[in-house]
Amino acid sequence: MAEVEVETAGGLMIVAINRPQARNAANRAVATTIAEAMDELDRRNDLRVAIITGRGGTFCAGMDLKAFLRGELARIDGRGFAGLTEALPRKPLIAAVEGHALAGGFELALACDLIVAAENAQFGLPEVKRGLVANAGGLLRLPRQLPFRVAMEFVLTGAVVSAPELRKFGLINRVVAPGQALPQAVQLAEVIIQNGPMAVAASKRVMLEALDWPTTEMFALQRAITAPIFASRDAQEGARAFAEKRAPVWQNA
Repeated sequence: MAEVEVETAGGLMIVAINRPQARNAANRAVATTIAEAMDELDRRNDLRVAIITGRGGTFCAGMDLKAFLRGELARIDGRGFAGLTEALPRKPLIAAVEGHALAGGFELALACDLIVAAENAQFGLPEVKRGLVANAGGLLRLPRQLPFRVAMEFVLTGAVVSAPELRKFGLINRVVAPGQALPQAVQLAEVIIQNGPMAVAASKRVMLEALDWPTTEMFALQRAITAPIFASRDAQEGARAFAEKRAPVWQNA
């Protein structure tokens, strides 16, 4: 049984951690497979969006502590925890969360562009309770995605919070019935897949990189990324399809 299952069809990649006996805690094998999947996602022009989820009713309980005690790290140099948190793909990534997304599991979700969660899903960074720190992105991304003091309390207490509570702060895109996180994430992915792939990738890049751009340079930096999109064949196709009242046929060029 594969510890990570990777499926591709119709422009969509689904990456499912499959270690239910360990609450989908990540080990080295999980990190390696996810890193390889993200490389494949960006390499293949027919793939437009990826979803990360977990089998067996939970998302990911973080680092496999038993593996950690054996000296096995669930990270890849240059890629981070689970082969992802320090090296994001160019294409959109959606987390479909059931059950628990704790510690590195929550950090894995925070690295995604969108989060769809079951209403009974639980999120937390309990590292401080174990004498550890959330250094797989939690300390860096959470203050950018939540109000600062809310994020600070989250980190310092190690509290576990429900999906509906986090939805109030805009951290989660959609809260759905239990068992529906993946189907709803697929529906969201299918909407994105209909859009121009170059435009989607460029838009994601600008939104992420602009967080660190000085205001005096931000439009020039944006122009360098977006100008090729306006000059692309896909831009012509999008306009032509609109005028002809038909669905566009993207060439990714």
